[in-house]
Amino acid sequence: MKYATKPLLHRTPSPWGELLLAATPQGLCSMWFAHGQKHLPDMNAWPAGRNAWIDQAQAQLEEYFAGKRRVFDVPLDLSAGTEFQQSVWRAILAIPMGQVVSYGSIAHSLNNPAAVRAVGAATGRNPVGIIVPCHRVVGATGALTGYAGGLERKIALLQLEGANTIPFKTTSAQHLQAILI
Repeated sequence: MKYATKPLLHRTPSPWGELLLAATPQGLCSMWFAHGQKHLPDMNAWPAGRNAWIDQAQAQLEEYFAGKRRVFDVPLDLSAGTEFQQSVWRAILAIPMGQVVSYGSIAHSLNNPAAVRAVGAATGRNPVGIIVPCHRVVGATGALTGYAGGLERKIALLQLEGANTIPFKTTSAQHLQAILI
């Protein structure tokens, strides 16, 4: 990901580990788990700080984790992604809380049904996890298929949202049962 300006970077707690929030003057551009997150960019040159977008995102995330927020409205800056990635992320933004959608459904919604794998790759590179709710995207059979923040976090986020009736599958039923208990 390439950003036109160096985003401000702020660390904040969450129920599933520390989050890294980053924002440009245009909006929140990144949110990752500080540990166990795939595809982290090099943030060494990003200055620590806060702006209105970071403060708004932090407040909205606290409400979300407390079960008091269903929709985020913090402005986003998704400009670091390709045009295709941005179209996938916008499609993901339309998935209602507590529901799941398959990668294939997103590909179809973009009028590109053959792009299922490309949709999966773009979903995995989502720079604003939770707010751009890629945890709501599953495989064609309902399989969770992974999450850049970790499968356990994906399950926890779906449970927080009340999506506990999804027909998800995993390679280890014992592992999944241990998480759900």
